Amino acid sequence: MSTAVHNTFIKICGLTLEADVLACTKAGVNAIGFVMYPLSARYVSPKRAGILAKLLPPGTTPVLLFVNASLEDVLAACQAVPNALLQFHGDESPAECERLAQAVRRPYWRAARIPADYTDSFDLVKFAHDYSNAQAILLDTHVDGYGGGGKTFNWSQLPPNVNAHLVLSGGLTPANVTDGIRTLRSKALSLAVDVSSGVELEGRKGLKDARKIQEFVAAVKAADAIE
Repeated sequence: MSTAVHNTFIKICGLTLEADVLACTKAGVNAIGFVMYPLSARYVSPKRAGILAKLLPPGTTPVLLFVNASLEDVLAACQAVPNALLQFHGDESPAECERLAQAVRRPYWRAARIPADYTDSFDLVKFAHDYSNAQAILLDTHVDGYGGGGKTFNWSQLPPNVNAHLVLSGGLTPANVTDGIRTLRSKALSLAVDVSSGVELEGRKGLKDARKIQEFVAAVKAADAIE
């Protein structure tokens, strides 16, 4: 992920259609996420992810999202998408993340499920320390199930200094991403953003809206232009 100042790395997750992948690449996003969790409405099989990933231009990173997956499942997905980054979004321990990532020799992101009110019940500094081998810590809002709830958490309550690269997720939209970036940019080593439901067609999980994708990217660039 990019560490350049005011050049926020953009990932769009939950892609299922060729047209949506092309809309993302046309808009200039940095990474595309494919959900490998069969219980998700945005799930795609490894074979399908491989087909979609072939549409990505050089420099656009495919990301495979797993929830408590077996080594066999991770291996199968990585064989289908050879150059993918991993994202662990379940209950994987630091040791389990390391075991899976080393088995396929890929870097990984680790999702942290942040309470909506971000009380002291969750220690992000400790979480980042525990998963210090992760390339980045993805901040998603804690909902029933695993991710994709389209809800934000209280960004302003995050610790002032987190020794990690952070990925802001959870309820982002073209309307609020600029504020999210401005709020969190100084709290981490670098900041990326990750959106799924916020750029989807109304009520259509897994189906993206090209106009919303363009608006989201424009909003990120607007945040990057602010000193």
